[in-house]
This record gives sequence, C-alpha cells and structure tokens, in this order.
Amino acid sequence: MAVKSDEFKQFLINGLKLEDIGVDDINDDDALFGDEGLGLDSVDSIELVLIIEKEYGIKINNSEQYQEIFKSVNSLLKYINDNK
Repeated sequence: MAVKSDEFKQFLINGLKLEDIGVDDINDDDALFGDEGLGLDSVDSIELVLIIEKEYGIKINNSEQYQEIFKSVNSLLKYINDNK
C-alpha cells in the first residue's frame, strides 16, 4: 500500500521533531534542505535516512542519488513508494 502525502508529511514532522509546522504548511514540492521549504540540514538528513530505514524498511545506499531523492517532499515520497 502506497504511503500518502499527508501521512508522510506527518511522519516528517514527528520524526524530525519539526515544531510549529503542520501538515498543511508543507507543500509537496517544497525543498527539504536549504533556505527554501523545510530548511533541513545535514544532521536532519542523517536522522531522516535512519527513520526511513526503520519506519519503511528502505535503505538508501546510492549516495549519487541522494540529491535527487532528497530534492523535495514529493521526490522522497516517490522513492519510498517505488522501493517499498
């Protein structure tokens, strides 16, 4: 069963302990890192990889694909659903 967008956004909020952000505040095309979008940093990226492995059983091994996979909420969700 595919992970739905709102479910995944709530997973991000809870898993990364994003305070003052609600599901409705996150757009599907928001960047995960940098000043735009969620503004996650390198520490968040490590934590995100670990919680994705734990929650969804998906390992992200190809470091060459990291930039594309972690580009936005949508790209990460697509990767999870394609590899679940």
